[in-house]
Amino acid sequence: MTLAAEIIGAANREFAADDLLRAKMKAAKKLSPEDARSASRAVFAYYRWHGWLKMQQPMSDRITHALELTENFAKRPLTFSNEELTTLAVPAWTNGTMEVLPAWIRAIQGEPRLWLRAKQGQGMALAEALGDTWIADNPLLAEAVEYLGAEDLFRTREFQSGQFEIQDVASQAVGLVAAPKPGETWWDACAGSGGKTLHLSDLMQNKGLIWASDRAEWRLKKLKLRTARAKCFNYRSVVWDGGAKLPTRTKFDGVLVDAPCSGMGTWQRNPHARWTVVPNDVRELAVIQHQLLAHAAPSVKPGGKLIYSACTLAHAETMDVAASFEQQFLDFTPLPLDNPFLPDTKPSARQMFWPQDCGGSGMFVAAWQRKA
Repeated sequence: MTLAAEIIGAANREFAADDLLRAKMKAAKKLSPEDARSASRAVFAYYRWHGWLKMQQPMSDRITHALELTENFAKRPLTFSNEELTTLAVPAWTNGTMEVLPAWIRAIQGEPRLWLRAKQGQGMALAEALGDTWIADNPLLAEAVEYLGAEDLFRTREFQSGQFEIQDVASQAVGLVAAPKPGETWWDACAGSGGKTLHLSDLMQNKGLIWASDRAEWRLKKLKLRTARAKCFNYRSVVWDGGAKLPTRTKFDGVLVDAPCSGMGTWQRNPHARWTVVPNDVRELAVIQHQLLAHAAPSVKPGGKLIYSACTLAHAETMDVAASFEQQFLDFTPLPLDNPFLPDTKPSARQMFWPQDCGGSGMFVAAWQRKA
């Protein structure tokens, strides 16, 4: 309780609660795994149920109330009305920015699920090796493994040997719909620390070539460590600031622009962001997203794919960005995609993966093919 209160007291728009939590846990040498889990659960519960808490009460009382609400919602979710949840769980401005569905609110009020991505063809074997796991009865998601146990996965032999990555199921779906083929050349334009780069490499069977770029060199250094552990060798990394000057003249079979965004799709596992993101963030990021797409598009070879993804559900960062791109780049035609979470639905070039459908974060994906 003390550690959670300390983190909550220090968290603000500049210092995110999850970042503070990681830093505190790394510095606390005598913190047991149980205490670490308790602190994490308390911090995230506090922000998930922030709208129900009375700020005049002592911090310890507020945290206790948030944990009680967590338990009540898990056991008796229908005692919370749709109106109550919609009013208190997210800031009021959200309703003018995206479609606020009661099912979405209920999904993000639950505690997040922990997803692993196994190597191709190894989902069932990984689940059996780790135990305490669940795999969906869906051949499209055969390598998406939900971990239900309490073991420190980073210490497992399977993780150390590169048999799996910790990756949200919606993020995994981006690589699946991109569907790169062995021997192709791809560009992961906003690679970050490389979660999607590693997935593309696995889907390509470590054949062909992937360019991975990011504006932050420290993220690419982290990618280097991850690729070594995962035995991913078919990539090269380069710093790119997102500007018109491209990092290479190469023309690609596929370009993935996993753009920086407001993160509204991650409000289940990162509830503090609900209360720090503001409408102006959405507007400013939408401009950046369009610029990134516009600058990356010329690198797609004729007949190649352009994939845009963002872990947000805001209209300005999703449908509006896609529509604006299509108006400007007439040599790109919409490329229909299957929704791996709703396989019976009609393919569409614009897909919204909702938390209530996928069991993970919210994600938007749009796809185009450059005319031959």
